[in-house]
Amino acid sequence: MRAVVFAYHDVGVNCLQALLDAGIQVDLVITHTDDPNENIWFASVVELCKQKNIPYLQPQTNELNALLPRLQALQPDYIFSFYYRYLIPAALLACARIAALNMHGSLLPNYRGRAPINWAILHGETETGATLHIMEAKPDAGDIIGQERVPIGPNDTATAVFARVSVAAVQVIQIVLPQLLTGQLKRLPNRLEQGSYFGGRKPADGKVDWSQTAQSIHNLIRAVAPPYPGAFTTWQGRQMVLASSILLALPPPQLQLGQPGVQMVDNQVFGVCGDHQVIEILHWYPA
Repeated sequence: MRAVVFAYHDVGVNCLQALLDAGIQVDLVITHTDDPNENIWFASVVELCKQKNIPYLQPQTNELNALLPRLQALQPDYIFSFYYRYLIPAALLACARIAALNMHGSLLPNYRGRAPINWAILHGETETGATLHIMEAKPDAGDIIGQERVPIGPNDTATAVFARVSVAAVQVIQIVLPQLLTGQLKRLPNRLEQGSYFGGRKPADGKVDWSQTAQSIHNLIRAVAPPYPGAFTTWQGRQMVLASSILLALPPPQLQLGQPGVQMVDNQVFGVCGDHQVIEILHWYPA
């Protein structure tokens, strides 16, 4: 079997390696140039391509259609997308002889769209996962080929959950590998009406609203904790990044629970929330 792979990030590296380990011939990789304004904390698809002598390209989104003649010439059995950030044109997907497949970081049909792990934590989910599905023009809408679940603990950050999802993504590849090698894919319906869709997030979305519940604020802090941009608030005229927190069963008696916001007691930092519950800020620093 031969493939063209669109890939980026840890999931891109790990799933690309899983294909190579399975003996699938990867004729071309399409990836991204790193954004100089982004904190690059994840593995490099380009470095893996260099190690394995795999041809790779780094086109901008407006250059993707120009790849059509090359993909038509390669005639891949599969096109894979592993955390590739641009929408792949339908004409390119049609070049796959058997199927075009995408690995999504959620339990589809839930959390279709962008930043699925961050959104799952924000909504207090206790599990998420990785889903391999058929790519269609509509994002994350095609039939499901394989899916693996991972837990989300009450204090887990997005980075911790992402590491589990990266492992689960490889497990999905390994489980469906017999289907991939024969070209006989078992499809399950992706029932969109039973799921959810969320858009991208911006750093400004990390601003803490202390009128919200303690659970909601704690979820925000861990959903965007560094190396993501981080939740933030203002303290004594300075913007502070809230890197980690815990929910407190009982607030310190010195706190004024009727005043939502940051309060400091004996050099410990607390956040009084709109439901009169308290979180302790374990680590914060100036933005």
